[in-house]
Parts: sequence; structure tokens; C-alpha cells
Amino acid sequence: MTNLNKEFWSQRYKSQQTGWDIGYASTPLKAYIDQLENKDLKILIPGAGNSYEAEYLFHKGFKNIFIADIAEEPLKNFRERVPGFPEEQMLNTDFFEIKDEFDLILEQTFFCALPVEKRQAYAKKVFDLLKPGAKIAGVLFKFELTEDGPPFGGSKEEYLTYFSEDFEIKIFEDCYNSIPPRQGNELFFKFRKPE
Repeated sequence: MTNLNKEFWSQRYKSQQTGWDIGYASTPLKAYIDQLENKDLKILIPGAGNSYEAEYLFHKGFKNIFIADIAEEPLKNFRERVPGFPEEQMLNTDFFEIKDEFDLILEQTFFCALPVEKRQAYAKKVFDLLKPGAKIAGVLFKFELTEDGPPFGGSKEEYLTYFSEDFEIKIFEDCYNSIPPRQGNELFFKFRKPE
């Protein structure tokens, strides 16, 4: 399997091989963000890419947003699009190296871009990064898991094996509001870390 490291992802952005990038905040996440009322939430978007969700949040008045990506290119793209965003909240780092606590983690394509053998470590890491009572919410791809990727697919049943032991499963269902090319291939979830 290809080594999905910093160089791999940088090259994908340089060569514009970013098929996961739809150019705007995804509909399921936009709908979720629209019902958030507390603008003081400390939010992390890991593997943020061009981070249209962070841009959307920022323009809605959320200021405590942190975006993380191992590749520098998408963070540069974001900086050009959203010049008022605080530099210190753009983390050019490996997700697994982040040490902080958050009220909310937004998941959009990052989990399914990781090598499958890192999925359990991802679940443990988000648990560690969330404050007690905090949530992780977002979208996971629902299609057959193969070696072809990233992104890599999976099923609701498989995903639950990583999260159900440590998290309260609040919502985990087929997305009703996916964009047409992803219709039937996305699961929306909201999991809560117990207090």
C-alpha cells in the first residue's frame, strides 16, 4: 500500500488529485453547523484539507476553530481564502501529534482517508482530545472496503467496533442530504464522550 504520509498528501494537492474536495462545505456538515448555537465551542477539524467547513463556521461567527492537516498546501489555500483566520489556529501537523482538548471534533473525509489499520487509533485519539461530555460529529463513507483508496470505505457495523465501547452513540444513520454524487454512500454520525 502507498505510504499515506505528508509527501503523499502534498503531492495530491500539487497535482490537483483531490476528488474528495467538493469546493464548499458539505451539505450534511453545513446542516449540522446550522443548528449549533454556542459560538464559543472549541472545534477541531482534523485532516481539514481546504477546510470549507471551517470557513463556513468562521463566517457564522465561530472563532475558536482549529484546523489541522499534515500537508501544507491546503492550509495555504485556506489562508488565501480566509485571510482573517488566526494563524495559530492552523495546525500543520499530524493529527496523532495534537495535544489539546476540544468541545467538538468535525469529521469530513479524514477518517476514511487514513489507512484502515489506523482506525482504532483514530477512535482512541478523538476520545483523548474531547473534553468529558464533548462530541464528535460528521460523515463517514459507506461503501465496500477495498484496497483501492484513499478514500477507503467501510460499513456502519465496522465503524461501531471502533467507537461503541467508549462513546455514547447519539446519531448514526444514512445521510438524507448528501450531494448527488455521494447519495447512498454517506453515514452521518454524532457520538458523545461520557462525562
